[in-house]
Amino acid sequence: MATKQKLLELASQHLEASELILASVVGTYDSKIAGQDTLRSGLLLATDLRVMFYAKKLGGFEIESFPYRNISSFEHGKSLMGHNVSLYASGNRVVVKWLQPAQDFEPFLAEVKAKMHQKAADIANVSASGTANHLPENIYAALEKLGQLRDAGVLTEEEFSAKKTELLARI
Repeated sequence: MATKQKLLELASQHLEASELILASVVGTYDSKIAGQDTLRSGLLLATDLRVMFYAKKLGGFEIESFPYRNISSFEHGKSLMGHNVSLYASGNRVVVKWLQPAQDFEPFLAEVKAKMHQKAADIANVSASGTANHLPENIYAALEKLGQLRDAGVLTEEEFSAKKTELLARI
C-alpha cells in the first residue's frame, strides 16, 4: 500500500475545485468485488463536503463518496486492531476498520461529528424557516457552477472572484 502522504496526493486529484480535506486516516474498507467480500486498504477522508474513501489499486483507483447530507447514521468504535466506523448512507451500510494511527483518527472523528451536527442544525433551520436558500450545500453548488462558467470563458476572473466572495460571505 502507498504511504499516507502519497494517498493524500492521489485522492486530492479527485476533489471538487473548492473542496478541502479537513482530516484523514488510513484504514481498510469492506467491499464486494465480483460478488465476493473483500478488503480494500486506503485512506478515509473527511472533507468540507463529504466523507470519502480512496484506495489505490493496480492500474487505477477506487473511490467511495458519502455527502454529509446523505449520511443518516455514523457510528464508531475501537478494537485491538484500531478504530472502526460504520456509516449508513442512502440505505447502505459502510464499514471501514483498522483505522490507524489513533492520533489521526481523533481529528477525523471530530470533523465528521462537527459536519453531522452542522447538517442537523441546517435541517432544523430549514424546517423553521421553510427555505433551503442558505444551506452551505447550495452555496457550494453555486460556487461549483461559477467555476464551470469561468472555465468555459463565460465569466471573467474578476466577475468570478466578486461572486465567489459574495457567496462565501453567506456561510
